[in-house]
Amino acid sequence: MPLPDLGAIRELAAVVGKFYVRDAALTRAQRTIDAAFATGEPTMAQVDAYVEAVRRYFTGFEREAVEQLRRADRELERLYQLQYNMTAERGVAAQRVEATRAVLARIAEPARA
Repeated sequence: MPLPDLGAIRELAAVVGKFYVRDAALTRAQRTIDAAFATGEPTMAQVDAYVEAVRRYFTGFEREAVEQLRRADRELERLYQLQYNMTAERGVAAQRVEATRAVLARIAEPARA
């Protein structure tokens, strides 16, 4: 098994550390890896445990985000269709107003002899 790139693991820990995480396993793994880097280098077991905790948490996080994106896209599609229909309906109503006003204007004119 190849040795982990500790620079990449340190960068990963910095990125993950910026997230507000309430998951106990990831929080514990984050504290462990941060402490290991603060005092030297983490062991292979610490790195493996950290990477697995990050993978487990962010896999679920991604799944939720993808589903949220799908729901938003479906709702946008529905709204676009509604906007299209309402624009067409407005056009029909505007034509009716114009035609009705034309008729009313004709009857408002003095009778022609």
